[in-house]
Amino acid sequence: MIETKGIYKSFGSVDVIKGVDLQINDGEIITIVGASGAGKTTLLQIIGTLEKADKGDVIFDGQNISKMNQKTLAAFRNKNIGFVFQFHHLLPEFTALENICIPAFIAGTPKSIAVDRAMQLLDYLKLTNRADHKPSMLSGGEQQRIAVARALINKPAVILADEPSGNLDSQNAKELHELFFKLREQTGQTFVIVTHNPTLAQMADRTLTMKDGKIESNI
Repeated sequence: MIETKGIYKSFGSVDVIKGVDLQINDGEIITIVGASGAGKTTLLQIIGTLEKADKGDVIFDGQNISKMNQKTLAAFRNKNIGFVFQFHHLLPEFTALENICIPAFIAGTPKSIAVDRAMQLLDYLKLTNRADHKPSMLSGGEQQRIAVARALINKPAVILADEPSGNLDSQNAKELHELFFKLREQTGQTFVIVTHNPTLAQMADRTLTMKDGKIESNI
């Protein structure tokens, strides 16, 4: 499904990614672990087209997305990739429902369809009673589940998550991790997750360990 070929990335004189080749299959849950500065987040951002590699290609279902122009790439990203970050990045002036709908509106989805889909996700996540609540009125776990719903609204093929449970207590982290696997079972979505959480890493189908900008192990 997703393949990287010879990915290199530097920031100034610092080489962050040093020739990464990787294949991610449909429906896999992969975790990426390693010390801070190993290149995990940069690799995730390159896979998600948020960063551009200095050298190498990212292939997505046979399409070389590294060759796309910015406008085409933005539309591709909005349709095919969902993002969940350590911080929920919900817009404080909008309700939970409105936050979830934003990617759908960007994609040109009619409001009635977007709202219906968002309400389905809220129901699935048992947050229907929070639809009209703004982020400040939600708990940390609820905020992060709203962020997951926002990532799912366009039914992307892959979810990329960067330390998604990093700001959650152990119970909310456990529930979020279980949610990812439940979603995979029911939707077949692919998950690539950067994490320092050993429990989540052990739950994954494969764990990639990065060190000094390279994949040290892939098991």
